[in-house]
Amino acid sequence: MDYWKNKACLLTGGTSGLGLALARSLARQGAKIAINGRDPKRLAAAASHLRSQGGEVITLAGDVTEKGLAKQLVAEVIDSLGPLDLACHAAGRSMRSELLATTGEEFEALWRINTRAAFDLAQAAADPLAANQGHLVLIGSLASRVAPKYLGAYPASKFPLAAIAQQLRLERGPSGLHTLLVCPGPIRRQHASEQSDASETEDRYRSETRGVPPSAAQPGGGAKVRALDPDRLAEKILQACVRRQPELVVPGKSRLLFILSQLSPRLGDWLLQKMT
Repeated sequence: MDYWKNKACLLTGGTSGLGLALARSLARQGAKIAINGRDPKRLAAAASHLRSQGGEVITLAGDVTEKGLAKQLVAEVIDSLGPLDLACHAAGRSMRSELLATTGEEFEALWRINTRAAFDLAQAAADPLAANQGHLVLIGSLASRVAPKYLGAYPASKFPLAAIAQQLRLERGPSGLHTLLVCPGPIRRQHASEQSDASETEDRYRSETRGVPPSAAQPGGGAKVRALDPDRLAEKILQACVRRQPELVVPGKSRLLFILSQLSPRLGDWLLQKMT
């Protein structure tokens, strides 16, 4: 696909997981890539990996929850790589807890990384992207549409992305901005530069789990869906950008749950209980 060749792309959370998978796919397709992350060592490792795939890469260290960083990132990408074609908020965190056992500090921390940082990036990147008919990609979750139990403040921090995406489509779509909301299920970690063993992810959540069943430590909080391959998901996301889709839900069958939950909250709750 030549669509992405020489296009300037910014990815927050680009050192691991889906963010790195997106950067890897873009590198293979000839894009110019800027990856952001908090850890300089992980940034350097990710950049080295991407350059081995043929990518032109710059690294931008910083915590996207810090005030003003999103504007700085966008400005640096434009200065270094040229007009912005894609900005993707792939940085984020999950958690495991009952909602009411979540502390106010934990709630605010998830809101800052999952919601506020996405808004900050949208605010900073919208005009440069619109001027270039570019793409704003917000990585949500199945929990952007339904709220499973035992995920603490995670669904409450992901639901707002659906609202942000829809408002941007209506307000800035006519001026050229394409906004894509991605709602994926649990994503498998598989590369050496990441946490390659799924048990490590489970151990991380298990250490954060308080007063909830052991199954909640599993990816997706124990959702009965197959973990997604990040590289395949990345390809789907980039194809959705080319088609200028408003939303991408993977697995697609989850849409039925979303619809039924809207039609009948009682039925939606019952189905969600059966699926987790």
